Amino acid sequence: MTRTEAPATSTEESSVVAKLSTLDRFLAVWILIAMAVGLGLGRAIPGMNDALAHLEVGGISLPIALGLLIMMYPVLAKVRYDKLDAVTGDKRLMVSSLVINWLIGPAVMFALAWIFLPDLPEYRTGLIVVGLARCIAMVIIWNDLACGDREAAAVLVALNSVFQVIAFGLLGWFYLDLLPQWLGLGDGQGLDVSVWKIALNVVVFLGIPLLAGFLTRRIGEKKMGRESYEQKFLPKIGPWALYGLLFTIVILFALQGKTITSQPLDVVRIALPLLVYFAVMWAGTFLLGKAIGLAYDRTATLAFTAAGNNFELAIAVAIATFGVTSGQALSGVVGPLIEVPVLIGLVYVSLAWRKKFAPSAVTTPGRDY
Repeated sequence: MTRTEAPATSTEESSVVAKLSTLDRFLAVWILIAMAVGLGLGRAIPGMNDALAHLEVGGISLPIALGLLIMMYPVLAKVRYDKLDAVTGDKRLMVSSLVINWLIGPAVMFALAWIFLPDLPEYRTGLIVVGLARCIAMVIIWNDLACGDREAAAVLVALNSVFQVIAFGLLGWFYLDLLPQWLGLGDGQGLDVSVWKIALNVVVFLGIPLLAGFLTRRIGEKKMGRESYEQKFLPKIGPWALYGLLFTIVILFALQGKTITSQPLDVVRIALPLLVYFAVMWAGTFLLGKAIGLAYDRTATLAFTAAGNNFELAIAVAIATFGVTSGQALSGVVGPLIEVPVLIGLVYVSLAWRKKFAPSAVTTPGRDY
């Protein structure tokens, strides 16, 4: 997506849209088609979802890992790593991200799970697990599509990864075991997940593409120069981010197509608190970013990192702890299936809200790569 210096007039907007590739211009259409294709494949080909489910190593789905790596690599190759210190020095951004992701986010999901699913403990537990798994993968693409700050996204995702390894198990014990007992909501449930499984998840879904992106930029700039690297090389690999996204969506829906279509009412019950969660987390964080004086690009980054979740970790933990056919696992699966269309919709909302920022608070020029 092309980045602009100031809010565009209607004429400028038409010009920008005209310059977008067919893939960018009709992204929402391609995502809907990818969902439909995935559902169709999962229903039409006997045993396909089982075959895909068995393609895993260490609890990590290889097809999903492939799609996410292809999706994240081009975006991370665009990050200017020599500018990261400007992000880490922004205390408003860093503190806001930590508080929203690790204090507010899990608490909001806990409250919504109990409000919407008081009579369905398995689904409720699954939703709480989704809320504990902060996003370290797909948020990269949502942020880029919304013209967010790439360097800020890289830093916040890395920060979430560190806290995920440290805090996931502790927060699981607090929200699933200790807090329900304190509030008189009944006996809690344990969460059996090892630090090493979480660390492996972080290494695969962030470490590998981050290292590849860093080395690509370092070597590319050294051999080609920054200008040639950004204007010639990056446009060639850029479309692969969306190809990876569409591939991942097809695989996700193919894996769970039969489950989703055979339990539609259960899916709806799980989807309702998720819809409220994504809307509250994204809109609240976006308004917070604007209120504390962040520029549009960092406000968008803060909002998307707050709203997204690490679905792969949530699903893996739910399956390992409660079983592949459990209600907890179904909640984990419904999470990304709701998140994908909702957050792509919020990308368009974010771009529309960009006009409300002063010209000086909009993404700076020189980022059209």
